[in-house]
Amino acid sequence: MADYDPDNIFAKILRGEIPNKTVYENEHVLAFEDINPQAPVHILVIPRGPYTDMGDFSKRASEEEQIAFSRSIGDIVKILELEKMGFRAIANTGINGLQEVPHYHLHLLGGQPLGRMINVL
Repeated sequence: MADYDPDNIFAKILRGEIPNKTVYENEHVLAFEDINPQAPVHILVIPRGPYTDMGDFSKRASEEEQIAFSRSIGDIVKILELEKMGFRAIANTGINGLQEVPHYHLHLLGGQPLGRMINVL
C-alpha cells in the first residue's frame, strides 16, 4: 500500500471535518455507522493513528493501540447486541482486497444472516 494520505475521508472524519454517526470511541479508536450499509448493522472501526492497512497497523501501531483496537471490537459487539446471533468482521486490504479508503478499517456486519463468504474459482 502507498504512503498514508492525510486527506483520506477517514482522516477527515477523525479531524471532525466530516460528520459521522459514532457508536463507540476511545483514545485510540473511532467506530461509526457506514454511510452505505451492506447489512442492517454495518460499523466501521478505525484506529485514530495514521495506518494505511492491517499490515501497516500490525507493524507500526503501539502495543497499547493494538490492544485498544482489539478490545474495542468486543465492546462494540456488546453495545450493538451482536453477541448472541453473531457478526462478520472484514478488513479489505490493498488492490486485490478492494480496499477503497487508504486508512486501516474493519467492517463489522450483522443483524441478519450474512450468507457464506465468496467462493473463489
